[in-house]
This record gives sequence, structure tokens and C-alpha cells, in this order.
Amino acid sequence: MNARPAADRPSTPTSDNIREAETGIPEEGLRFDQALAQLFPEYSRSRLTAWIKSGDATINGAKRRPRDPVLAGEQVRIRVPDEPALDDQAEAIALDVLFEDEHLLVVNKPAGLVVHPGAGNRSGTLVNALLHHQPALANLPRAGIVHRLDKDTSGALLVAKRLESHAALVAMLAARDIHRRYEAVILGTLVAGGTIDAPLDRHPHDRLKRAVVEDGRPAVTHFRIRERFRAHTRVQADLETGRTHQIRVHFAHRGHPLLGDPLYGGLRRPPKGADEQTLAVLRGFRRQALHAERLSFLHPVTGEELVVEAPKPADLEQLIVTLRRDTEANPPEWV
Repeated sequence: MNARPAADRPSTPTSDNIREAETGIPEEGLRFDQALAQLFPEYSRSRLTAWIKSGDATINGAKRRPRDPVLAGEQVRIRVPDEPALDDQAEAIALDVLFEDEHLLVVNKPAGLVVHPGAGNRSGTLVNALLHHQPALANLPRAGIVHRLDKDTSGALLVAKRLESHAALVAMLAARDIHRRYEAVILGTLVAGGTIDAPLDRHPHDRLKRAVVEDGRPAVTHFRIRERFRAHTRVQADLETGRTHQIRVHFAHRGHPLLGDPLYGGLRRPPKGADEQTLAVLRGFRRQALHAERLSFLHPVTGEELVVEAPKPADLEQLIVTLRRDTEANPPEWV
């Protein structure tokens, strides 16, 4: 009997539309809808519930109610209905493609570019650009986008070009087989690297934010120091999980929010006695100092190891150079 956590037991795509998995000890006694959410984290709870009610999600070939409990060792099967084609418009927006073959591509998303169209921004998004680059992406969930980056976070973003590669990559992401590395500049000076293991969920009072919540979803960030400045630290952050705003919330929770982060308190605090050039660069940096610099994973079709790196954007490079120059000109006691 399989007792591994659901995240380490990715579901199996048996065809373009069929997904199968076996319940284990972690799902024993859960409601059917709760068990599905653990086994198929790539789908929303509302969609899974709808498929249970329609009979598209079954246990041992039989229809169940969402509230029915499951046992370990049962066979779960989902017939994923065909996705309606996206009605978003293709737009000739330039893409910085870091890697591409017939199955997938990795793009370098600039800061300021929204990933998915939504209320108030139906155009000018990454999805609009992708549909122009590859019109067939209109037939894939979320235009093939496997994970997301916040509007003001730059860097590498993975996109599937075929339904089978999308299903495989989403399952790999759930199994933590896609490794994501970020670079960030945070407020304050750290002494050493470490791990932040703090569960996350929606903020109890602010719908735009996430927060560390005792009974939230597991969230783990590993980090190490790359460079210390007078009043800031440049860090490398490796995600073990990938929750919304994870890096931003984890460092803010530790009292070291990302520089420039308007949502989690990253005010651009200048080092004491900073010159006008340093002050100007800090004032001009108008986003969270976060860049998705590297994706590494096994190709879902060829099995080849892929390591794709996104070059540092000019604004972040200028910020780091400026803070380094300020530190060299005003060496703190620990230098």
C-alpha cells in the first residue's frame, strides 16, 4: 500500500483526457473531494467537485458523492472534459524565449507583465503574447502555462505546448520535480542562510495578501546569502513548494521583506548617509526585488535534463551594483 504523501505520488495521465491515481494512507478517511484535491493539486477544488457530481470522477469505476469517505488502495479515475478554446486575443507582444522545442518553451517574463488576462486587463498579458507566438495554445488549459509569476516578478516561466506535456509538467510540479531558483534583495542584513518552513494561506483580513497561517498549506523555502550590503542582503531562494507569494511572505514573516515590495512592507529604506546616486536608484526601483533566475527539470518526453537560466534584468543589476558600491564606500564593521 502506498503511504507516501500525495505530492510525491503524481497522478498518471493514461491518455489526453484520463487521469488515474491510487489512494494511500494520507487519503484514508478523507471526503472524496478532499482526497481528489490532494491527488490532483493541478485542478481547483471547484472543478474537482463538479467532476464528481457529473460522474467524470469515480472510485473503482463507481460514482460517489463529494462527501463520501475514501479508503486507502482505491483506484481513482478522472475523465477531464475537453477545455473550451480560450477566447483571449493574440497580440504581437515580444517574447524573450529562453528554450523551445515541439513540447514546451521557457520564456523570460519581464517585470510589469501580467501573466493571465483578468478584470481590467484583458489585453497586453503574457497569455495574449503566447497566443500570437503559438495559436494552438488556445486549446490548452491556461494557454499551457504550468506555473505563474507575480506581475512585478521577472524571470523564467514554463509553458507546455501540448496537452500531454502540460499534464506531465503539472504532475511534476506537484511532485516537486521542477526546481525553481530565485534571486532577491531583502531589507536588513542576514548572518546565515537557512530554511523557512511556515504554512501559508489567504490573509484573514486582506484578500490581496497571503499570510503565515497555522493550519495553512505547507510551504518551504531554502535560502542562502549571496552578498551582504550595509542595510540589505542579496539572497538565493530555492522553492521546495510553490505557494502564491511564498518568497515574499516568508521573508516578510522573518522581518526581512523584499526591497520594494509594496504589499508586504518592503519600503526602500536607504542606508544611513547614502549619497544621492544610491538614493535615486532606491527611489526608482518600483517593484519587489525578485527574479526567477533558473528552472531545472527532466524533459517530460525525452527525459533530458534541462537547466534554463534567465539573465538578471537591468533594474535589478543596477540595484545590486549600487548597493555594492555604497557598501564599499561605507564599509560596515563586519567587512
